Amino acid sequence: QVQLVESGGGLVQPGGSLRLSCAASGFTFSSNVMSWHRQAPGKERELVASITPGGSSNYGDSVKGRFTISRDNAKNTVYLQMNSLKPEDSAMYYCKAVWPKIYWGQGTQVSVSS
Repeated sequence: QVQLVESGGGLVQPGGSLRLSCAASGFTFSSNVMSWHRQAPGKERELVASITPGGSSNYGDSVKGRFTISRDNAKNTVYLQMNSLKPEDSAMYYCKAVWPKIYWGQGTQVSVSS
């Protein structure tokens, strides 16, 4: 009954912002490294950002300075604030947990277009 439910995706113009949310249940959220990954059609899935239980974060080079990952352990939720969006950010965005197993959410679509 583990669930990772992403929300917040949508269509936005270049330069705009979106905030994605991933609501977790069925496992110990506070003990998990959480991460966001994205995959565009025909391309490899890539790491966007990760955050440790203590709040240390890591970002892919393509999003550094524009995206911010955060977590609220009281709400079992991880967020991805995306600013200065570019067309190349368009992808399906997935939330991931790693313990006791690898868990993936269903994904939320982000489309950046004029």
